[in-house]
Amino acid sequence: MKLSTKLMSTMVLLTGFCFLGSSAQAATLKLDTTKTKVTWTGKKVTGEHTGLVVVKSGTMTVEGTKLKSGTVTIDMTKITCTDLADAEWNKKLVDHLNGDDFFSTQKFKEAKLTIKSVEPAKGGDFTIVGDLTIKGKTLPISFPATITTTEKTLKGNGTLTFDRTAYDIKYNSGKFFQALGDKMINDEVSVKIEFEAMN
Repeated sequence: MKLSTKLMSTMVLLTGFCFLGSSAQAATLKLDTTKTKVTWTGKKVTGEHTGLVVVKSGTMTVEGTKLKSGTVTIDMTKITCTDLADAEWNKKLVDHLNGDDFFSTQKFKEAKLTIKSVEPAKGGDFTIVGDLTIKGKTLPISFPATITTTEKTLKGNGTLTFDRTAYDIKYNSGKFFQALGDKMINDEVSVKIEFEAMN
């Protein structure tokens, strides 16, 4: 029995509607800044320093239970040091980090991580691919992360490493200065991000 052209067109249209209806809808989750933590580690010849930066805001876009994209905006004016107990030395380091030798936070008050895609990795983890903006300069970056999602919440953590000299932070870098001895500071800065977002 042959179907009429009109009936066949109607069936195709209904099938298309069913397919579209079954696809996951994108949702935007707001970053919980009270539960999101960014920890930095900078190393030098004689040791290392650690500290925190405050997350100002952010959103994560999910489809079903899959993270697709997102942004994390960081308030660089609130950078802190957590390893120096002496208040005077702590303040000296933080002031230096805020100054032009490092992050120039009065001029560049914010840094931003933009997540462009999230790709599956070995062991059930993921690779986050995106851009990192520091001192007004944006460069591509990727790093491994663990991510768990439900329809209403998203949790994740990962550690990224960036070359500070690529963002014009050259103070005591062995690439640009000779005979630094024990005053040389590593170019690589490690940043651990623990984030949580909800509907």
